[in-house]
Amino acid sequence: MAEAFHAAGHQVWTTDIVADDAPWRSSQADASDEAQVAAVFADIAQVWDGVDVVCANAGIAGPTARVEEVELADWQKCVSVNLEGAFLAAKHAAPLLKAQGSGALIFTSSTAGIYGYPNRAPYAAAKWGIIGLMKTMAMELGPFGIRANAICPGAVEGPRMDGVLEREAVAKGMTRDQVYDGYAAGTSMRRFVTAQDIADMAVFLGSDAAGRVSGQVIAVDGHTENPDPKP
Repeated sequence: MAEAFHAAGHQVWTTDIVADDAPWRSSQADASDEAQVAAVFADIAQVWDGVDVVCANAGIAGPTARVEEVELADWQKCVSVNLEGAFLAAKHAAPLLKAQGSGALIFTSSTAGIYGYPNRAPYAAAKWGIIGLMKTMAMELGPFGIRANAICPGAVEGPRMDGVLEREAVAKGMTRDQVYDGYAAGTSMRRFVTAQDIADMAVFLGSDAAGRVSGQVIAVDGHTENPDPKP
């Protein structure tokens, strides 16, 4: 997303739990720590005086296990980063957006926020929660000229999904390739999406071309039909 916005000519400020040496402004912070999130937005307000687009994208996969095997601590960590992190981004971005009377909040949910996902209870619960948060923000902030939408990626090619595939294969007694093929077969396009696909949608939602698009759940997933991969 940062690369896509940068390529489109926007000023970019990223925040991550690890340091970023990319060619734009960045902060190191934990998305689930309110003091750290508040400090980031205070820095943005001081340097830029405002912000036009906020992408609440921080997330972790959480455990892959049957619900009776999920530890409460793992549930809490997954929900804290994925859902509470999105809430904190919205909470501390809202005053800046309201002050200028415009802007866009873009939340990253998931197809796990549309369907039930066996063996992914904490992640699915958090991603469903993001949908409710987004729709509430669209209603609450819309009168101030602020839009809110959620992107729901399907299975995205890359290292994070590789880890999910490996863990799910172990949990289901399948091979990694069987799980991969199951995910791909569950889409009408029969393939994973790419990070660029998600980034392109974010840039669109942040643009004037989407000036009347708000409160929407937009899947970028190649049309997922079966979220429970089978061999």
